[in-house]
Amino acid sequence: MSGGSDHGGDLVGSVLELEVGEVAHGGHCIARHDGQVVFVRHAVPGERVRAQVTEQRRGYLRADAVEILRVSPDRVTPPCPYAGPGRCGGCDFQHVDPAAIRRLKATVVAESLIRLGGLSAEEVAALNLVVEELPGGAVQWRERVQYAVDPAGRVGFRRYRSHEVIPIDRCRIAVPEIQQADVTSRRWPGVSTVEVIAVPGEPVTVLTRQRRHSSRGMKVVRGARRVRRSVLGREWTMAPDAFWQAHRAAAERYATALLELLKPRIGERVWDLYGGAGLFTATLADAIGPTGAVTLVEVDPRTEAERNLADLPQARVVRGRVERVLAAGELGPVDLVVLDPPRAGAGADVVAAISAAAPRAVAYLACDPAALARDVKEFRQRGWRLATLRAFDAFPMTHHVECLALFEPRDSAERHHGADRASIRDD
Repeated sequence: MSGGSDHGGDLVGSVLELEVGEVAHGGHCIARHDGQVVFVRHAVPGERVRAQVTEQRRGYLRADAVEILRVSPDRVTPPCPYAGPGRCGGCDFQHVDPAAIRRLKATVVAESLIRLGGLSAEEVAALNLVVEELPGGAVQWRERVQYAVDPAGRVGFRRYRSHEVIPIDRCRIAVPEIQQADVTSRRWPGVSTVEVIAVPGEPVTVLTRQRRHSSRGMKVVRGARRVRRSVLGREWTMAPDAFWQAHRAAAERYATALLELLKPRIGERVWDLYGGAGLFTATLADAIGPTGAVTLVEVDPRTEAERNLADLPQARVVRGRVERVLAAGELGPVDLVVLDPPRAGAGADVVAAISAAAPRAVAYLACDPAALARDVKEFRQRGWRLATLRAFDAFPMTHHVECLALFEPRDSAERHHGADRASIRDD
């Protein structure tokens, strides 16, 4: 077996009886067999299950729960017939009550901050972390779905940790417009990927990637070549495959939360790193007024940020990779920094450049708690503290969770505490 085994023999295919323990990042729970860690999917903490081993590596096993011997009160019937062992790998927790899923995600975030971020259990507890539900419920929330296509031209999703495509009739977590689109009922010969995007008030857009040209971008085969999105009374126009939040309600919730955390002031200077189409830039530009300045840094031209921000004289767009732009040192002084990095996180160099610029606060939107935790550690090592952390269930039924972190210089917090103590003495 690739990767080897600490125990003799090949356990793949065998069925183990396991006590399911705590949830872990990645959509599985932890059990143990003969002292070896087993990552179990389709289980719930506290259950006793029979699980079939699907993979054996040096130091751990992967397994699917195929029989539940002791059922958790948090277990429910999955709303999707394609969920379950050996089927679609897209949704990790369709078998769990949505409120319980949010509690599991909060546990994963907290554990990541302790294990990777260097925070103590007491520091994490002080954050009072709760994963917030977004409007729309646990299904019919996703307005962008990318299907894989099997050799017969049928669309579906890949089996977990496999290239095999499971054909489906519709995706239950997609918005109704996508579920009703004529995509899954037809064949797509010669196509490797079909992506469907449904924006309120716009025709459904369908893009494809040809199998023989898999390295090329997506091609619009139905709908508009540019889509319009509306948030907080403002419109953004961009290529349909440009980055935008998948959950229909996410963009507005994040923009509102950002203002609540940063409390921008008239005339302040802001960096919006990995700024995309300019959602946060426009939101902050309105808050700081015409005497302020927001600089958006983005490498992807499909976002059309220049066009979307053309009416805001206090906003400018700098094209390039964030790491290179920061290293060039051309952004000028800054009071507030916003960053929404890719799944891998910002990294040490970006955190160091932000710290050197000495803003009064940093807001960090993260789609991966492990990457966020690693960057929390980087910020802490440079004299910052994690002042506030909000989390959002922007990917219901999956293990993914979005976090919005507020960092403040540690010395400013100490000054505030000192002022509070002095005020108490004066009283």
